[in-house]
Amino acid sequence: QVQLVESGGGLVQPGGSLRLSCAASGSIFSIYNMGWARQAPGKQRELVAVITSGSSTNYADSVKGRFTISADNAKNTVYRQINSLKPEETAVYYCNAQHQRVGTTYWGQGTQVTVSS
Repeated sequence: QVQLVESGGGLVQPGGSLRLSCAASGSIFSIYNMGWARQAPGKQRELVAVITSGSSTNYADSVKGRFTISADNAKNTVYRQINSLKPEETAVYYCNAQHQRVGTTYWGQGTQVTVSS
């Protein structure tokens, strides 16, 4: 069982930046791909960034150039830097871990990000 705990959410003004953290319960990055997703009110959850064990990254078109995902293996923590935030990006942001071979996926509890002036 993998446990993921997100932190770093909060209220930010439009155009502002935020860094979210996701702490994993163990050294899993070698066998799990890590990702960030978000779910806005009334919408489906959307996976927007992924980082693999080889540090390859992929981003949804909607966030390319503004979001950066990174991992610190020594701290078992994945980060997500978000720049130039827009009000429509108000959502609960979730961290996930997907096993590279069998596909089992774990989710964190989510952290609220509100973009508003």
